[in-house]
Amino acid sequence: MSTSRIVVTGIGATSPIGGTAPESWSALLAGTSGTRTLEHEWVEQYNLPVTFAAEALVRPDTVLARPVAKRLDPSSQLAMVAALEAWADAGEPDVAPERLGVDFATGIGGVWTLLDAWDTLREKGPRRVMPMTVPMLMPNAAAGNLSLHFGARAFARTVASACASSTESIVNAVEHLRAGLADVVIAGGTESAIHPITIASFASMQALSRRNDDPAHASRPGSIDRDGFVMGEGAAVLILETEEHAKARGAKIYAAVVGGGVTADSYHITANDPEGQGASRAVRMALEAADASPDDVTHINAHATSTPVGDPNEYVALKSVFGDRIDDIPVSATKASTGHLLGGTGALEAIFTVLALRDRVAPPTINITTQDPDVPFRISGEAQPLGRWTAARDQQLVRIRRPQRRRRVRVGEDSSPQRPGSPPLAAGHGASPA
Repeated sequence: MSTSRIVVTGIGATSPIGGTAPESWSALLAGTSGTRTLEHEWVEQYNLPVTFAAEALVRPDTVLARPVAKRLDPSSQLAMVAALEAWADAGEPDVAPERLGVDFATGIGGVWTLLDAWDTLREKGPRRVMPMTVPMLMPNAAAGNLSLHFGARAFARTVASACASSTESIVNAVEHLRAGLADVVIAGGTESAIHPITIASFASMQALSRRNDDPAHASRPGSIDRDGFVMGEGAAVLILETEEHAKARGAKIYAAVVGGGVTADSYHITANDPEGQGASRAVRMALEAADASPDDVTHINAHATSTPVGDPNEYVALKSVFGDRIDDIPVSATKASTGHLLGGTGALEAIFTVLALRDRVAPPTINITTQDPDVPFRISGEAQPLGRWTAARDQQLVRIRRPQRRRRVRVGEDSSPQRPGSPPLAAGHGASPA
């Protein structure tokens, strides 16, 4: 496999705090909460125990042409919106269709299409079920539709590994580019699963916050009074390509992805290993692949879902890698603002970390009341400066995600042309919803 550097040349996002990547980033730095009371009849109809979530701020069917939106599940609509932005941001690369691939992800897929079709079948009979139901509900629908729209013929692959999904899709894209299977890859993830079934299930699991009277402050990772995560919705896309290809076409370069690691907890279907063995091994593998040491890391974007169990376990995992130094590394837990986008969360937070490197700032973690002594990360309700870039190695921990039985880490480096020789950007840690 080639050792070519893989770079980020375009970003796009539609999230609970913004309709684009720049809007989402600005809102994140401003300490905005995307969590709101749900204004849907079905909340009262089913007497749901949780009445809030972090829905996408801009509905995708208001952005896409109506004929396009009608043929896509909301999850694929969100993916298309984010991909169109990222493609334009990358300068619409001129690449042969056979050299353009799609690595995409979702945690759940087209749940709205599936369950709406089930209601139609029960109430009106099989003849009223739409012929596009299966192509809309299948988990690979987003990847397939992006492939069709952009003419990507190298491959169109889908990962569905819960919270790790879109992080894994990015690592897969790097591997596919290094294997010479493509010159450019559209990578990322999407989720639109704020539905009565998923809310009821996660609530039954005791995984969701119950702060119905104060939804904007419900997601509070690292706070001693946290009581669960907040369901989020959105999509995020990164355009990845080989450095040679990017430079040949004069593309701007945000960052380079230089390594990754994958392990398995083999512990529990939803809970992470309390000793953090899988997560810590994945971080070490990522750092080794990047030829970096724990001492090089200057920022961490934590998975930090705001669950009572997950946050401390993540701290344990990272402390086993970084030792006491973990308490001095600026950490951002951005789900406090966005909620948990499940299959879309890794890609969104990867974009946030790329922009943190660019702007030399660790985004704030809102909603902390009293910090849990068992989660003594260096987190702050204010943005934390990362300092100006120097020629010294400057590592950034981006993301590691825990799917049901695997852990995946990606490590990269800031390759902004404004800072030649640029600093490395890298991996991150994640935990399961519960």
